[in-house]
Amino acid sequence: MEAEYQAKLSPTKTVSAAHNDNEDPYPSLSDYHDYEPNLEFDDTELQHATVTSDLEEKVEATGLDYLESPVSDGTIEENFEEELVNAPVISTGVDSLSYHFPEDDGEEDDFSDVANYGIVEVAGDDTYGRKVIVVSACKLPSNKEINHDRLLRYLMYTLDKYVEQDYSLVYFHYGLTSKNKPSLSWLWQAYKAFDRKYKKNVKALYLVHPTNFIRVIWQIFRAAISVKFGRKVMYVNYLHELSQHLHLDQICIPQAVLDHDQRLLQKNSRSNAPQQPQEQQQAQQENSGNTSVPLETQQFGVSLQFIKDHNNADPIPPVMRQCVEFLSQPDALETEGLFRRSSRITQVKEVQKRFNQGLPVDFQGDVHLAAVILKTFLRELEEPLMTFDLYDEITQFQCIAKEERPRYVKILILEKLPEDNYQILKYLVQFLSKVMDRCDLNKMTSSNLAVVFGPNLVWAQTGQFSLSAIGPINMFTDFVLTNHEQIFII
Repeated sequence: MEAEYQAKLSPTKTVSAAHNDNEDPYPSLSDYHDYEPNLEFDDTELQHATVTSDLEEKVEATGLDYLESPVSDGTIEENFEEELVNAPVISTGVDSLSYHFPEDDGEEDDFSDVANYGIVEVAGDDTYGRKVIVVSACKLPSNKEINHDRLLRYLMYTLDKYVEQDYSLVYFHYGLTSKNKPSLSWLWQAYKAFDRKYKKNVKALYLVHPTNFIRVIWQIFRAAISVKFGRKVMYVNYLHELSQHLHLDQICIPQAVLDHDQRLLQKNSRSNAPQQPQEQQQAQQENSGNTSVPLETQQFGVSLQFIKDHNNADPIPPVMRQCVEFLSQPDALETEGLFRRSSRITQVKEVQKRFNQGLPVDFQGDVHLAAVILKTFLRELEEPLMTFDLYDEITQFQCIAKEERPRYVKILILEKLPEDNYQILKYLVQFLSKVMDRCDLNKMTSSNLAVVFGPNLVWAQTGQFSLSAIGPINMFTDFVLTNHEQIFII
């Protein structure tokens, strides 16, 4: 791991290797990444922590001296409980694998004080159709201002809404200082608090702008971290590397992180560095079939009007119709975890490309592939199905009195939503009602579907999300799904 991290690799070995079977199977680092900013705390306190002496022999015995492979493709069902049982025990003074919170202070899920810091954000879906949770170290307040037990509970409270489906985690490390960094014992407690239900469905953990602190933490904890979880961890040295997997314009990246990234690029600039982001963007466009001038058959990344104009004036896009018809089969509707699972990125890109080129598409019985394609289509529209104009009114939904909500929603959908958008929304919701009818088998209730589809139907014109907006959006979507028979004109 240490040798891997410090090695200077070829500039072509970027994070994209995570999903290319023909490339280096290990987490890759830029060959020009040899600069680490001076932190305001001394990492030697970690290197001399009491747990390290006990770990050295255990680490040597396990042979886990590196991250064995890059991000999981999301197709393997892992048993982290078994992995943890077989893992070496870290002696940290905490006896059990379950973290017990102090006595409840009487507050019921009221984390507004912690939420106001913006430490945790939800950023829509990544390029693989998975929800993205973002944690920013630079937003952590001083240790004197925040109770870390409440912070941990808030993290779990946030993740609880998404752990039943595949999701990705992004951690912006820059900004962690001696004044705001949690204790080593808290980090270990946090790792144990996030049990199997949290670890199973996280398909990627991106550590952005890693430093010696990250490496030391990994050195301390790796003996107890399962190999399968380690495969999901990726070091990302620059933001343009992260853009291969995430839509950066959808993420609320703190300005301090953006400035730090620019300093790193300037510090380690080489002749090919400024061109790399553009080259990666071109590669992504080629993979998805997108070009600067869209084909007449283009489905992804264009407007609904464009699709209608090139589809015999049919308001329902062909990709959407084919996905819904395929997923309406009984076997598909009864698939547990429908719309929660991701699919192989190579398959997703190939299907997108075929749709964009107007070629026949065969899902070959892959329910999750069709589900990802449907979500991806909605998410990549030039304008969300619920339009930018309705964003503010939808995000105010929580403030509307319950008795006024039916009328409020009808006005939005029946009067303010464009006719084509209305027809498409009606088509989608009628299909999702079939999914809900089989929730005893597929486990997809209206609230679960709202979590999946809400951010794909509504987003701000900036493309960015925040937790303060996600709640009302999901609540609005849930209301529409639950009351669809009263809302839509049959």
